[in-house]
Amino acid sequence: MEHVAAAAVIDALGRLTGWSEGARVLTGHRAEEVVGKPAADLLAEAVPDGVLAARAGTVTLRRADGGRTEIALIACPVLGPDGETTGYVVTAGPPRQADPTLAGQVFEQASMSMSVFDVRQRYLRSNAEACHVMGVPEEALLGRFFPDTVEEAPDNEGFLSHLRQVVETGRPVRYESFTGAPALNRERAWSIEMWPLRDPAGELTAVALAAFDSTDQYLARLRLTLLNEAATSIGTTLDVVRTAEELVELLVPRYADFAGVDLLDWVLGAEEPPTVPEGDITLRRVAHGSATEGTPEAVVRLGENEAYPAASPPARALRERRAVVGQAGEPEFRRWIEDRNARSPEGRVHRQGVHSVIAVPLQARGVLLGVVVGARMRHPDDYALDDTVFAEELASRAAVCIDNARRFARERSTALALQHSLLPSGMPGQSAVEAAHRYLPSGSLAGIGGDWFDVIPLSGSRVGLVVGDVVGHGIRSSATMGRLRTAVRTLADVDLAPDELLTHLDDLVTHLAAEGPGEEVAELGATCLYAVYDPVSRQLALAAAGHPAPAVVLPGGGRAELIPMTAGPPLGVGGLPFEATELDMPEGAVVAFYTDGLVEDRERDVDRGTEEMCRALSVPADSLETLSDNVLKAVLPEQPCDDVALLLVRTRALGADRVATWDVPPDPAEVARFRQAATEQLTAWGLDEAAFVTELVVSELVTNAIRYGEPPVQLRLIRDRALICEVSDGSSTSPHLRRAHAYDEGGRGLLLVAQLTQRWGSRQTGSGKTIWAEQPLPDGPLP
Repeated sequence: MEHVAAAAVIDALGRLTGWSEGARVLTGHRAEEVVGKPAADLLAEAVPDGVLAARAGTVTLRRADGGRTEIALIACPVLGPDGETTGYVVTAGPPRQADPTLAGQVFEQASMSMSVFDVRQRYLRSNAEACHVMGVPEEALLGRFFPDTVEEAPDNEGFLSHLRQVVETGRPVRYESFTGAPALNRERAWSIEMWPLRDPAGELTAVALAAFDSTDQYLARLRLTLLNEAATSIGTTLDVVRTAEELVELLVPRYADFAGVDLLDWVLGAEEPPTVPEGDITLRRVAHGSATEGTPEAVVRLGENEAYPAASPPARALRERRAVVGQAGEPEFRRWIEDRNARSPEGRVHRQGVHSVIAVPLQARGVLLGVVVGARMRHPDDYALDDTVFAEELASRAAVCIDNARRFARERSTALALQHSLLPSGMPGQSAVEAAHRYLPSGSLAGIGGDWFDVIPLSGSRVGLVVGDVVGHGIRSSATMGRLRTAVRTLADVDLAPDELLTHLDDLVTHLAAEGPGEEVAELGATCLYAVYDPVSRQLALAAAGHPAPAVVLPGGGRAELIPMTAGPPLGVGGLPFEATELDMPEGAVVAFYTDGLVEDRERDVDRGTEEMCRALSVPADSLETLSDNVLKAVLPEQPCDDVALLLVRTRALGADRVATWDVPPDPAEVARFRQAATEQLTAWGLDEAAFVTELVVSELVTNAIRYGEPPVQLRLIRDRALICEVSDGSSTSPHLRRAHAYDEGGRGLLLVAQLTQRWGSRQTGSGKTIWAEQPLPDGPLP
């Protein structure tokens, strides 16, 4: 049978103006019966809106014999000379049947969305999957311009742009998009490929596309991205709470609409981990966050404890040591939400959409630390198996960071307590200087350092001033600092000169380093400055081992200046000498001893920091305490990267009215005369009660100096916080106590002195030695 096309022409008023033979064969109506009449008179049913909009689809017509027939039609507009639509040419035929060819079956049954567009981006074909995505049958799409079938959105505009790009360039396009679809209730990821279709002559006639739903792969990449971000964004501060906050910030809103981190109480303290109880579990909320501003879903406020029932997801996650998921509709989930709403009714409206919850234990090195909880409200998908695997991996990484922060906090607390126990808690009684001190531990991740300072009373009313810095941080540095501080006190008690003391200290550090493993040698390095101030001579003697020079502000105002001195090598280098510096220091001068943490950090060099310190020291203050605070405020950044020790002293002087000195001839017969002179001096000072003991001490020490020492011999009495008797001679041989036998003629003098006085000792001088003894004043120390 010869094929005859069915066609009709309809004018702008909807009247039939043309009728083909094929139309007569298809419907049974002759041309003279229908031409001039409304086309709607031939309809057996109303035309669906989608078909009218697309100007293509299936309609039902009334046949001439009274029957009904379904036909597939396409309406093409007829344009007038000015471009307006003057009518339509409608072609029709039986409803399209499935393409029986293998290629047709592949197109129709493909699991991916496939469509064909003409060069004007109008639908020509769509397979079943494409129609499922669009939510309409193919007939409702055919012939329609793509933008007319979707809502106006940037992703759809991009889709149209790519269709046009293929037409313009003739080259295929491949891209990815994350967008929704009319028939889907959520956004999905798509991998889209478009390519040109050409006729046998090579002319581009259409554009085909295939869109693969790659949502699972997209979510897997998203989870992998979050894990990669976790490596750099979690655990940046070694602070437990901040680490928990960083975990929440990573989860919200990409993985959860609400997230909270609850820790066991022991994690925030110093206790050892307890056993997780079988029943209710109490946790402390340390961080939470929400996609909604203000976190209105939270029932527990930050810092509060929450007792989780045994059947709740957090308690189960801790007890079972695995991720636990709860879904809407489950009895336990419903009870969980009801409990939340009852305890915090103001947040009920924000919890109405909660449909899935996941609780994951935080455990590191086999120790449970707490739990992280995520909830989804706006996110359309429930937590699934892939989410639990990801959540456990992320929680494992975050738990290690939290545990590291906990360990750091514990070690820092221990080191700080150790260091505070080793540093002087108060200044010892002495009259040589007025002192004020400050110690600030480092806020650095490296931990507490080994800075220290000390004020050591010495014989003859002198005072030793120490400041030092052990290389490194942590408990080891603090312990080394304690050993060095003890060593300095021991050496100072022997009355060694500053350069000699540092030489002995250098040997000690070298020995300590040699005793430990090889990798610890460098860590036992240290710097130290030791100074001795004599309020009688008003001299300051000092030496440094790799330590910055102190600054001095002379009385009467003026600018602070560094004391010119030669800084020797740091302690532990060994084999190099230390050089002492001596200078006169007037009464009322302020001397600043400090560690390099005060004047040096990553943002500035030591010269700039020293200049800032000297400027701050030069500003008058009503007390040394105020001056100490002013210096720290002016010089230090908000977060010092190293420990800071600052020791400020204001020099005092003992006047001639409190010191009496006599030169003693080397004649034993003269001892009585100087014993009498000492008694008269005590009377002048109003210390008659101390005369008896003082006469015995003077007699024994002067006699020994004349008998066993060498000229010149000198006697000196100092009235300070104690009454000090000193006898100097030119011999460097130091005396020592011994127990005299019953028939010995001598050997009892020093024993007598030791028993009658508070303390006694000897020190080497540049010209010999000095033997001294102290006894408390009857009326207590002088102010």
